[in-house]
Amino acid sequence: MSSPTFPSAPPPETREVWLRGPLPDMPPLLQPVAHALLQAREELTAAMQDFPPALLNERPGGVASVGFHLQHLAGVLDRIFTYARGEALSENQLAALAAENPPLAIEADTVQKLVQRFSAQVDRALAQLCGTEEATLPEARGVGRAQLPSTVIGLLMHAAEHTTRHLGQLLVTAKWVRSDA
Repeated sequence: MSSPTFPSAPPPETREVWLRGPLPDMPPLLQPVAHALLQAREELTAAMQDFPPALLNERPGGVASVGFHLQHLAGVLDRIFTYARGEALSENQLAALAAENPPLAIEADTVQKLVQRFSAQVDRALAQLCGTEEATLPEARGVGRAQLPSTVIGLLMHAAEHTTRHLGQLLVTAKWVRSDA
């Protein structure tokens, strides 16, 4: 009897991030968070490559606009990682939160600027993940002014989950508004 044959694996660069192997210098327990953030960045960058800025504020069926999601993705990642460090939000972060609701002022490079802002925030998040000691993951952290209870790992996992949720909503809305244009 012959051995079964399996198709050869696709090249690493064509696989989803989590199938490319461990990230160097990333604590093992935080690999899934890092993989999710990197996957989101890749998908967002590809989807927004030629997205028309004029469609950023469109809200078909009353859903949140692509512009909202683009702003929120970077902002919420910044805020959640701030809480994971055990810090309160700064006045700048609170002002950015208040400014997340469009309509956005649209310029030719608005989409690229928002994608770059998210990408830079992912870089900061990855740096924080690399510096996070696994022993601190169960430590308690407060969220928001009410200091709602969470933990370092809870916040980091929520950052990954929240990012992927909003990315999915952005992708659907972007496709929807393009089909209506």
